[in-house]
Amino acid sequence: MYNFKQSELESLAIHFIGNKADEQGVNISKKLISTDDDITNLLKKYFLKPFKEQGLFRFHHETDLNLNEVYHYAKAIFNDPESLYLQSINIAKHLYEASSHPMIKPGELYVTYFSECIVDGEPTTAIGIFKSENKETYLKVFPSNNEYNIEKEEGININKLDKGCLIFDIKSEDGYKVAVVDNTNKGNEAVYWNQDFLNVQPLEDSYHHTKNYISMCKDFVGSAFNDADRVDQIDLVNNAVKFFDENEKFEINEFEEKVMQEPELIDSFQGYKADYQTTNDIRAVDEFEISPSAVKNSKKFINSVIKLDKNFHVYVHGNRHHIEKGYDEERDMNYYMLYFKEEM
Repeated sequence: MYNFKQSELESLAIHFIGNKADEQGVNISKKLISTDDDITNLLKKYFLKPFKEQGLFRFHHETDLNLNEVYHYAKAIFNDPESLYLQSINIAKHLYEASSHPMIKPGELYVTYFSECIVDGEPTTAIGIFKSENKETYLKVFPSNNEYNIEKEEGININKLDKGCLIFDIKSEDGYKVAVVDNTNKGNEAVYWNQDFLNVQPLEDSYHHTKNYISMCKDFVGSAFNDADRVDQIDLVNNAVKFFDENEKFEINEFEEKVMQEPELIDSFQGYKADYQTTNDIRAVDEFEISPSAVKNSKKFINSVIKLDKNFHVYVHGNRHHIEKGYDEERDMNYYMLYFKEEM
């Protein structure tokens, strides 16, 4: 999806954003930052490496997209890249207004302009907005008069971007394509980056639809089967993921026929799907191109393990008919019987 190998960091502005609840204010730099090649390469790694193949977003506003502040400022920069410094000040002030929760940490704001970004095989430019909130302690060891001295320094770990977004100059009339990273999203205050500051919503593309359907299937299985039917739960989820893995296109009737199979289960799934989409405000899309990257990322959250007391873990990946559950009256214990041809 992304290729940043040839990307160039054309301009960079840095400002300090405090916590508004503590009245820490904003410290605006006087001009753009100039860096040598070594620092520029480190900054490119810090800014761009965290963005993997993932779901994209778009800017949103309930009444008028042009009233979305970051969208408005980004559009001005794309129209005139020389205006990045002035627009970065507007972005800094807007971020400060969104930083009113007392638990939001102060930090440096970086506003950048990149050229030669490749998105879905097409070259484009991008605006990057990043914030560093967490500092780490480093030891600096250096020789001095045939001895070694040690000092500590506070700095930013270039392998740990706290918050960031890349705004690609694609589909401006629809709110652009926006990639978002938020690695400090642990409390209620963390929603300020996506909601209060950026005001973005998921872009309804193949990644979005694929991820939603797999998540919905996982939740449906949990509601359709009792905890005692753990093997059946895992088997249905595995079959659903296998369907997404082996097909390029999703079509609801084919999916129900191959995965759900039984008429009663299909009816139950259809009812659950309608409620799920209403509850989660998801538009019903029953035919779309399957995103391999969404399938790959969703697999990380699929639990195919049966935990038996504290003695055993059974990983179920294959044919459900090769595992049977029973009860031993003499021992007053449950058991699983596994069928296999050879040990791996």
